This record gives sequence, C-alpha cells and structure tokens, in this order.
Amino acid sequence: MPRIERTAEVVWEGNVARGVGSISGGTGAFSGLEFSLPTRIGAAEGKTSPEELLAAAHGGCITMSLASELTQAGTPPGRLAVTCLIVMDEVEGQGHQIVASHVDMLVTVDGLDDEGLQAAVAKADKGCPFSNLLERAGVDVVVSARLA
Repeated sequence: MPRIERTAEVVWEGNVARGVGSISGGTGAFSGLEFSLPTRIGAAEGKTSPEELLAAAHGGCITMSLASELTQAGTPPGRLAVTCLIVMDEVEGQGHQIVASHVDMLVTVDGLDDEGLQAAVAKADKGCPFSNLLERAGVDVVVSARLA
C-alpha cells in the first residue's frame, strides 16, 4: 500500500468555554462540521466532537480491514454493520484521556461459521492501523463480532 496522507482544517473562534470550532476535510468530503466544548461534553445538538471523529476513523478502518480479510479467505462480506464507541475519561494524574474503543460488528457473509468469523476479526484487528495506534497508546480496544 502506498504512503497515505490526508489533511483536515480546523478553525476555532473564542475561548474554550464559549468558543466554537469547525472541521473540514482536505478532500472536500466534509466541511464545516461544528464542535464546541458544551456540545462535546453535553448534548451533541447536531455537532460533532474529536471523539466522534476518532470513532468514525477507527470504525471505518477496522471495517475495511475485516472486508479485506474475509475477501482474502474466499468469503467476501455481503454487509458489515459496525459501531465504534470511543470512551474518554478522567485518568488520575493525566487529565482526560481516551481510555477505550469498543467496536461491535454485525456481519452478513455466506459460507462462514462463527469460528471463521472470529479468526478473521482477530486478523483484521491486528492489521488495522487505528487499532494498533490506540493499543500502543494504552487504550483498551475491544472488538466483538457476530453473524447476522
């Protein structure tokens, strides 16, 4: 795989308590995604957060990794429905930290039993750059999968 580089632009106006930011992808795939401290720690009110974007990135990466593993095994997926939950919590002496990423997969695939699915999921997790990054940072990465 070639080297991959992507950018995002972030603009923040105001102090942290009352300010507002926006995030845009360098590709143009998304733009003007608003975020703020009140919507980060409280009700989202249609705005995003860095944690939500990390959940999307980890979920997207491991989904592609599983699709690759299943295809290489001769059992390409029909559908992968994946949810990723990022957990940020107060860590004593370290402030707020990302402490967990929980990935839950519902897999529709022909010709594969649960044992084969779990083997493919383990390989996908091991091959997912975001899982690796999070684990190296000390984040508890939990991946579960079940057949539809």
